[in-house]
Amino acid sequence: MKKTLILLPAILAFLLVWPFIGQEYQVYLTLSMFAYSVALLGLNLLFNYTGLLSFGHAMFVGIGGYTTAFLVTGFRIPYMEVSLVAAVLLSGLVATLVGLVCVRYTKIYFAMLTLAFGMLFHSFLMKTYFLTGGDEGMGVSQPFLLGVNYSSMAQMDFFVGPYYYYSLAVLILAAVFMWRIVRSPFGICLTSIRDNPDKAEYLGIGIRKYRLYAFIISGCFAGLGGVLLAPVTGHVDPAIVYWTQSGDMVFMTLLGGFSNFFGPMLGSVIFIYLRDLLSSFMTNWRLIFGGILAAIVILAPGGVMEVFSRLSILFFNHLKGKGETRE
Repeated sequence: MKKTLILLPAILAFLLVWPFIGQEYQVYLTLSMFAYSVALLGLNLLFNYTGLLSFGHAMFVGIGGYTTAFLVTGFRIPYMEVSLVAAVLLSGLVATLVGLVCVRYTKIYFAMLTLAFGMLFHSFLMKTYFLTGGDEGMGVSQPFLLGVNYSSMAQMDFFVGPYYYYSLAVLILAAVFMWRIVRSPFGICLTSIRDNPDKAEYLGIGIRKYRLYAFIISGCFAGLGGVLLAPVTGHVDPAIVYWTQSGDMVFMTLLGGFSNFFGPMLGSVIFIYLRDLLSSFMTNWRLIFGGILAAIVILAPGGVMEVFSRLSILFFNHLKGKGETRE
């Protein structure tokens, strides 16, 4: 973790200059990474720190996306900040109602319940054509950022310029806020519940209450990610909440390494760019991803972050061995 923190300034510097040195399309893909990274911060609060795996978390991403579509396109309220606040409130409300049921259970039962609620929401979006557009979905117009209208700017220039830095700022703020949460007494209580719920309950920690709080926070972060994602796609439809999308989010978390705070973010980068690369020349790209996931579970359960950690240890040990030889 300390080595990752040392690299953060370099990573941040790279992200700041990326729009100037990267290809336009590659910079555009980064926007999806920003959006999913915010959502995965929430999912990993449940998975890594609370010990609960959700297979329905795309539901909250969809809530954020549809909230943006309704406000920006439907009600002509183009301010991105309004969409962010509204999505957090609505996602928090839905997470509270769903969480009151789900947190009574753990392990596979919790995972299946979240999956069930996600599919119920998918069916709701499909059937309420008069409200959500059904399977056709809803378009998302270009939003205002900090009250500034960029409609005179070309769409791609908007995305690789102002919207890129706006999304990066939201991701940084979300990451800092989540870092404070997991390092707080609240976060310590969550990990104690994950490691030994019986002992935590004996110490006076309200297990269901803390799990519910974690579920609500997690849903709010996923909703934020959905808000950032909607303008990038320019369209939201029920596919955004389908169970395969939740599976992709779990895949990103495992791919990067759920035991590391920054692992899911790295997983989103690898997933999005690798998916784009593979899907450009083959239709069965999910077959490749399935093989990758199997290899990670078998060879490196800690994800890519664990691989990097092992390689760095070998590298430093090699350097240390050379130094001792010279002496």
